[in-house]
Amino acid sequence: MAKLYFNYSSMNAGKSTVLLQASYNYEERGMNTLLLIAAIDDRAGKGRIASRIGLDANADIFNQSDDLFQHIKQACSKQDIHAVFVDEAQFLSEEQVWQLARVCDKLRIPVMCFGLRTDFQGKLFPGSSALLALADNLKEIKTICWCGRKATMVARMDASGRVVEEGDQVVIGGEETYVSLCRNHWSERQLKA
Repeated sequence: MAKLYFNYSSMNAGKSTVLLQASYNYEERGMNTLLLIAAIDDRAGKGRIASRIGLDANADIFNQSDDLFQHIKQACSKQDIHAVFVDEAQFLSEEQVWQLARVCDKLRIPVMCFGLRTDFQGKLFPGSSALLALADNLKEIKTICWCGRKATMVARMDASGRVVEEGDQVVIGGEETYVSLCRNHWSERQLKA
């Protein structure tokens, strides 16, 4: 039985690196993968998944209104797909998470999702919430706070390096915008000692 996986973490833990390595492992064995990335995240360019350590690959883009079951089914009509990888999975809608579950159940293709669990205010993203509820397998990819403890939270910074506590849930950015913190330092909003 194919499974739905959710690999989650805070920012800069290497989620995209793990995704690209796993896809490479399939391809190295002669199996085809389908990579998907949220259209809203174009930091590496439209339809590109890139890691901070220099790995990258082309990916199909999705918007929240797309039917991912139909998209994957259509891709399967062109070639055998052995695994689906979704980057920035926090941007999935709840309905799309159900569609990915159907891919596992009806098309018998494993789907591996990678994304953030919570936003800068400590709230679940809709896609992450649905994945936490529906995924067959949950795995935390760990990173560390400046203090050395496991970072589970993310803080947003403004251009001056001050912590931002209000605003839109989604602001696309990387290391220049977000810092991963342990829960203690996130609660205190401490970026460094």
